[in-house]
Amino acid sequence: MSAPAATFPDRSGTATPRLVASGLAKAFGARRALDDVSFTVQPGEIFGLLGPNGAGKTTAFRLLSGLLPPDRGTFTLDGEVATAASPGYRVRLGVVFQEASLDLKLSGRENLALGAALYGVPRALAKQKIDEVLALMQLGPRADEPAAKYSGGMRRRIEIARVLMHEPRLLLMDEPGRGVDPEALRRIWDQIQALVARRGLSVILTTHQPEEAERCQRIAILDQGRVVANGTPDELRARVAGDVVRVEADRPAEIAALIEGRLGLHSRVVGNQVHVEAARGHELVPRIVELFPAGRLRSVATSRPTLADVFAKLTGRGLEQEEAPPS
Repeated sequence: MSAPAATFPDRSGTATPRLVASGLAKAFGARRALDDVSFTVQPGEIFGLLGPNGAGKTTAFRLLSGLLPPDRGTFTLDGEVATAASPGYRVRLGVVFQEASLDLKLSGRENLALGAALYGVPRALAKQKIDEVLALMQLGPRADEPAAKYSGGMRRRIEIARVLMHEPRLLLMDEPGRGVDPEALRRIWDQIQALVARRGLSVILTTHQPEEAERCQRIAILDQGRVVANGTPDELRARVAGDVVRVEADRPAEIAALIEGRLGLHSRVVGNQVHVEAARGHELVPRIVELFPAGRLRSVATSRPTLADVFAKLTGRGLEQEEAPPS
């Protein structure tokens, strides 16, 4: 579960947002990838952009990291208006891309040394910083092995370590859990959360995985380039009343129609499942089972709402479903 965001006051004693994004918009020809997207990230906060492929997450990441200029909209970092392309903005960022960017022929230590040079870390400090981030990411014993020998989780830790050496104010991560096993991902997040608490580092991550979004203090849900909801995980889950009964079967649309017709309950088809909201889900399960002959349903289960349920309720689609680009 997420932890409360730390508050780090400015010199006047009031909290200044780390990042304010206002009215971000980006189009590629007739397709609007982002449409009037706004959000605020506080110091010491982990903020998530959650949505399926095609929702606008990658475009937002590219705008925030300075790879693309917005068609409209502004950034404010630590109270100062900036453009994504300005050196003063970029120098305060740490950016971890979805695709691996290590030189696999170099050792972990050599990759970090190259990163230190690219980020302008003075040579006199570089060795100290490299040792610090190796210790933070628990990679010291294998620091001098070629990165080609590292697991996916170890490579991801080196990539994160590399962008922390210049002590950024804001860490941007695009789908950080991609290709990383659950135990390695847990260790990575333990280390990031320690930095958030100790330094007041702010983190923005993009993800299509609801479990990963649960690590955020606040989340903006993106759909077709727009923010359709934002809030804490608990606030978002509260939009789904009670429990969610999940019915898995062939031809789910037929199942949903029969549940609505016989029980008068609104049902959503999400992938190969039918989802039904109910105040007391366990009481609804036998009523649904009794509607169908033996073997017609593969499974019927009930659970508390997840962020995936929130997305499905707001958009009528599952997070795993591809979106058609807007025309």
